[in-house]
Amino acid sequence: MLNIITIGPHPDDVELGMGGSILKFTKAGHQVTIVDLTDGEPTPRGNPETRKKESVKSSRLLGIEERITLDFPNRYLRDEIETRQELAEIIRRLHPDIIFVPYWIDAHPDHIAASKIGDAARFYGKFTKTEMKGKPFYVGKIYYYVASHLRICFKPSFVMDISNEMEMKIEAIRCYESQFGPSPEGHQIFEWILNTNRYWGNLIGKEFAEPFICREEIGIKDIEALL
Repeated sequence: MLNIITIGPHPDDVELGMGGSILKFTKAGHQVTIVDLTDGEPTPRGNPETRKKESVKSSRLLGIEERITLDFPNRYLRDEIETRQELAEIIRRLHPDIIFVPYWIDAHPDHIAASKIGDAARFYGKFTKTEMKGKPFYVGKIYYYVASHLRICFKPSFVMDISNEMEMKIEAIRCYESQFGPSPEGHQIFEWILNTNRYWGNLIGKEFAEPFICREEIGIKDIEALL
């Protein structure tokens, strides 16, 4: 079974970008840990306590046993040494096989910073002569999920079929009532998510799917991985 870390700038970003894939991972028995770099607050209708309850509820639906929220500032997240090291220490403790971070092209500065922090923390994880906690560890694979504020066209490295997980993905996102309201009809984001994931699914002959990007080459063990 794989050990996976998914990194988000705020609670709800991971659900928006790859909630369906996380459900596939946990249902298959893989261990998934979510790391939110900020608590996502302040927002117009939210507060830290409410956002925490929402993220816990969402995590339960996704089958997540551990969700870590770091104490960096929402809206002012920056790619700095302190942030890199704190995330690297989590990597050194958990020894993930794969990490997922936000796509590096985005309108939201926090999302861009989170992508850079994830890249740097992966590299920092292998440092030997350092005061960071934990033993040196280098994550073998890093992939980028899309929760971008930009409506852009891009070429994914692979697309994950989430047809069986789409309904539960929406339910996990609905947990964030302080952000999106109590029902899918109450916010246009749900129609956009369904349409976007339906688009990616259509490209691979499935109902719904999520795209991922990789800067490195991706290897497969057998031909069945291409089905």
